[in-house]
Amino acid sequence: MMAVGAVVLDSCAPSGTEEGADPNGLVLLPGFTSRVIARANEPVADTGFVFRGFPDGAATFVDHEVPGGWYLAVNHEIPGSGGVSSLRFAPDGTITDAFSICHGTTLNCAGGATPWGTWLTCEEYDLGRVQECDPTGRHGAIERPALGAFAHEAAAVAPDGRVYLTEDRPDGGFYRFTPDTAGDLSRGLLEVATGSSAPGPVTWVAVPDPSSSSTFSRRQVPTMIRFDGGEGIDMLGDRVLFSTKGDRRIWRYDPTDSTVVVHHQAAEKGDGVLDAVDNLWVDDASSNVFVAEDGGNMEVVMIRPDSTVTAVARVVGQEGSEIAGPCFSPDGQRLYFSSQRAPVGPFNAPFGMTYEVSGPWDELLGRP
Repeated sequence: MMAVGAVVLDSCAPSGTEEGADPNGLVLLPGFTSRVIARANEPVADTGFVFRGFPDGAATFVDHEVPGGWYLAVNHEIPGSGGVSSLRFAPDGTITDAFSICHGTTLNCAGGATPWGTWLTCEEYDLGRVQECDPTGRHGAIERPALGAFAHEAAAVAPDGRVYLTEDRPDGGFYRFTPDTAGDLSRGLLEVATGSSAPGPVTWVAVPDPSSSSTFSRRQVPTMIRFDGGEGIDMLGDRVLFSTKGDRRIWRYDPTDSTVVVHHQAAEKGDGVLDAVDNLWVDDASSNVFVAEDGGNMEVVMIRPDSTVTAVARVVGQEGSEIAGPCFSPDGQRLYFSSQRAPVGPFNAPFGMTYEVSGPWDELLGRP
């Protein structure tokens, strides 16, 4: 482990050991501390709201009624009864409220935040839909069928208003949705990336039946490029980054020349930092990319603009789980993520918990 401010930080500690773990079971970089903010099937802080199990994708949102406050929206990847929880934070980090903002859905996996302050939660099954949620809970979730019915994983809104979407299947597609009206996801055009192979040039072709009423979306366009297990997605400026777990890659799509290239190739399994990829989140202020490992060393890993990698947090003793939902508080000072199947309760049932990590993030990330 190297000191904060060094050029390259290889890892928090040797994987598979308990060395340096804090009381919450996390191995962190020097100067960083953690707290558990939610455990499955237990009340969140003093709110009385019982946190659901299998936490997954997440994002934070500014609380416009309380200066300095924020909300954290968290998906629950539960078969038959997924949904989304929202936790409200005071400016000092105290949790003041928690509640459900989406119910009646299933396998809510990842998603994406919109520039207009809503959360797109994605259902991961072959006819899954996207629901648009209000983190404050004042408005009910709205289904957005125009974004397609497929095994949705995650979504990202580009500066031009288009929504890019991943599909978690071994032969999944890479989709984009162009709304008829900017900021309104009720109507628009759903397309899928086609071409001879990836990396390479991309041509966008309309999905004939976005409802997938007769044929799964990924089988409607024969020339669709097939990506091996689409996972997290976010914007790096005007370029799109998305991960595929099957080949442990992070891809970069550039809309200016409509090409997709490999942005980062993760290590072989068991060989070095970042050997599995899942959810990802881009820190706009520094262009560092945070990647959650599904398995691997159970780490949150940061990819710097120069492609060096740093493990910023590792969960020990939870090899059967996966890391999910990395994101920062709006001020950039608190990192959130979940261990989806962390042991909780008196019987250590593998139902998951959500963490917060605070520390000298500005220094580590080189933010201006």
